[in-house]
Amino acid sequence: MTNDFFCFTFDRTFIQYFILATCTDIKNLYVDWSVNRNIYKMPRTKQQFEEIREKKKTLILDTALKLFATEGYHTTSISKIATKAKISKGLLYNYFKSKDDLIIEIVNTGMNKLMQSFDPDHDSKLTDEEFIFFIHENFRILENNLHYWKLYFSIFTQPQVYDLVKDNVNNLINNLMFVLVSYYKRKGAEKPELEALLFGALMDGISLQYVMDPDNFPLDEVKQMIIEKYSYNNVKR
Repeated sequence: MTNDFFCFTFDRTFIQYFILATCTDIKNLYVDWSVNRNIYKMPRTKQQFEEIREKKKTLILDTALKLFATEGYHTTSISKIATKAKISKGLLYNYFKSKDDLIIEIVNTGMNKLMQSFDPDHDSKLTDEEFIFFIHENFRILENNLHYWKLYFSIFTQPQVYDLVKDNVNNLINNLMFVLVSYYKRKGAEKPELEALLFGALMDGISLQYVMDPDNFPLDEVKQMIIEKYSYNNVKR
């Protein structure tokens, strides 16, 4: 096969995939189809097609996340992500225009998931039960998404990368602090702002320690101690 001559045998399966796909690079499309023809069933409806696209997008994001976390953002190329995901480079660009777009979506998605666990009913008012639930959920998310949090903490030491996500990250952190301060005020804390800052710093520090040594860090014991020390029952009035 040469760049000047590209031929392949059409069959019904490929034609369906070709018609529904948005990729304009026929050669890249065929390469991707050839690799995945035994994995993906071809869509027969618009909904099925959208589901396949969503799965492919998730595959790209998961692959990029692991590579960014283990090999570094700057040393990970689009080509490496495509190769690891077993798709063509052209098809990857059909989902994301650049590495910047990838890391922005990865970080924002992770932070949004964390915020959903912090204020489940989105009323900006933290109840006692929601406070304890957040502590449990925070560490559950940490344990199940180690690559994400490794990447998250590394971003703060890379100014150029941090600049890409800082607006959304800072906005979410500010929202979290607002809800925490309001919670401690309702509980009669003498210095609610400091209580909120201390709790936030403690959670960050524990998370970082766990990311550095997940096999030996006593996360369950630490989690229980946090609940005992910082829940509503132990706030000084």
